[in-house]
Amino acid sequence: MKIPKLTKLTVSFVAAYLSGVDPLFADCTQGDLSTLPFDPARLSEHVRILASDEFAGRAPASAGETKTIEYLSKQFAALGLQPAGAAGGWTQEVPLRKFELARAPKVSLKENGVISELKYDDEVAGSSIAGEPHIDIKNAPIVFVGYGVTAPEVGWDDFKGIDLKGKIAIILMNDPDFESPAPGKFGGRAMTFYGRSVYKYSEAARRGALAAFIVHEDASATVGWTTIKNSWDVTQFDIDRAAPRQSHPLIEGWLRRDVASRLLKKAGLDLDDLKQRAMQASFAPVELRGAQLSLRADIEITPVLSHNVIGRLAGTSSPGQSVIYGAHWDQMGTGTPDSTGDRVYHGAIDNASGVAGLLELARVFATNPPTARSLYFVAFTGEEIGLLGSEYYALHPPAPLEQTAAVFNMDIFLPHGPACDVAIRGRPNNTLHEALTAVVKKQGRSLSPDAHLEAGYFYRSDHFPFAKLGVPAVSIMSGQNLYQGGVAAGEKAYQEYMTHRYHQQSDRWSSDLDLRGEALDLDVLYKAGRDIANSDAWPQWFAASEFKRIRDQTARARERKK
Repeated sequence: MKIPKLTKLTVSFVAAYLSGVDPLFADCTQGDLSTLPFDPARLSEHVRILASDEFAGRAPASAGETKTIEYLSKQFAALGLQPAGAAGGWTQEVPLRKFELARAPKVSLKENGVISELKYDDEVAGSSIAGEPHIDIKNAPIVFVGYGVTAPEVGWDDFKGIDLKGKIAIILMNDPDFESPAPGKFGGRAMTFYGRSVYKYSEAARRGALAAFIVHEDASATVGWTTIKNSWDVTQFDIDRAAPRQSHPLIEGWLRRDVASRLLKKAGLDLDDLKQRAMQASFAPVELRGAQLSLRADIEITPVLSHNVIGRLAGTSSPGQSVIYGAHWDQMGTGTPDSTGDRVYHGAIDNASGVAGLLELARVFATNPPTARSLYFVAFTGEEIGLLGSEYYALHPPAPLEQTAAVFNMDIFLPHGPACDVAIRGRPNNTLHEALTAVVKKQGRSLSPDAHLEAGYFYRSDHFPFAKLGVPAVSIMSGQNLYQGGVAAGEKAYQEYMTHRYHQQSDRWSSDLDLRGEALDLDVLYKAGRDIANSDAWPQWFAASEFKRIRDQTARARERKK
C-alpha cells in the first residue's frame, strides 16, 4: 500500500499548532449561512424532541432508551438509510454489567509488621468492574511502577519485565512529560493515551496485578479529591466482557497523595524523588519492602442490556470500505430534583445536539449522489458511563475496522451562534486534521487548538475506542471566536454553559437556541467526510502517534480492497 506523504499544509499546521499559534487564522467575515444544506430549524426540532420530558433523560436500559431508539430508527428509515444492526434491524445490542459496592471496602496496610486501616472515601477510593462478586486480597506486596507506561514507539517501558502477578501496583497519574521542565518523548504537558487512568488500570491488569491505585494530585488528575471519590461512590458500568480480568484488575482506584507519600516513606522511599526518576526512560519498578496491602470488597453485579442505533448508506465502487459518523444518544436519566423541581437530565446540548447533527448529516448525504465508500451513522449508548456503546461497537463492528477510513464524532454543539473557528479535541495526530483544515479554510475560518491538552479531552469521547484500535478518528467542538462578540463573548457563553447547564437538569431545549454555528460546523464534517468517502486514499496517523503502530499492523488488508 502506498502511504500518502504529508503535505506542506499538514506540516505547517502541526508545527504552528504545537507552538501554540492558530495556524490558519484569518480575518473572519460572516458568509451567507442560508446557502448551507444544514437547517438550524431541523436541528432545533430534533433537540426539542429528544430533550423533552417524554424521553426522561435518555438513560440506558430505561423507558427513555426505548423512546430514543424508536425515534432514531424511524428517522433513519424515513431518510432512506439501510438498517445496519443485528438481524437486519436498526439496533446493535450492547450487553452491559452494572457494578455496585454492597458496602464500603475494607482496606489495610501492613508496614514492617504494623497494621493500619485506610479510610475509604477519605484516604483511598475505588471499586471493581472485574466481574468478581467477592474480593479478598491478603497481604499482597506493593510495587511502585512510575507512570505505568509501555510505549514501544518511543522506546519506553516502566515495567522492565517485572512480574506483577499477586501484587499491588502504585502508579502516577498523567504521563512522564507532565511535570518535566521541557517536552520529552510524550510531547510535554499534553496528555497522551498513556496518561489516562483507563490505560493504567488496563496495563496493570494485563501484567497480572491484583489491584492498581493511582496517586492523586489535583494538577495531574485535573480534578480534586472530592470529584475522584464521588465518581467511585456511584454505580459503575462496563461492557459484558468474556475475560474481564484481562482488562481490569480486581480493584482499581486512587490513593490520596499524602497517603501514598506516607506509605513510601515507611518503606524508605521519597515520592518526589521517585517522580523525578519516573520521568526518565531508565526508570525501573521499585518494590516497597516490608509493605503489604489487604482488601475486602463485595460487589453486586447485574446484567443490563442497551443498544446502539446504526444506519448505512451503501457505497458504490468500494462498499466494503467505510466512513463512520457518530454521536452518543444517552444522558443520565432522572435524579434528585433541582431548585425548580425538575428531575430530568434533558441533555439538550449534551448530546441531543450531536444526535441532531447525525440525523442532519444522514439527510444531506441521502439527498446527494452516493459516495464510493459506505457511510455508517451510529448513535451510541453508554457514553456517559464510560464510552461503552462505542467500545462495544469497535470490538464488534458491523464493518471491519481495518477497512474503516475515518471516524467523525460529534459531542456537544454549543447554541451560541456561528464562530470564526472550529476547535478540535486533543492535538493534531492524524491526517483527518488536514482534511478538516482544508474545508475550514475555504469557509474563511480557522481550526483552533484544544486549549486544555493536559486534560486529555481526546480520550474522553466516542471516537476514542476506534482510535485505540487504530482507526483514524477525530472529534470537533464549537469554536469560541463568535461572529457576534468575538472571543470574549464565546468564552463567556462557554463558561455559562459549563457552570450552569452541563450535566444538570437545566440543559434544556428552548426556542432561542442558536444552532447556526452547528449548521456551519456540520458542513465541515460533511465535506471532509465526503471527500474521504469518495477517495481511494487512507487517512494516516502521524509518526509520533501512539495509535500508528496499531493501524500499521492491518496495512496489508487495505491493499487494493474494494
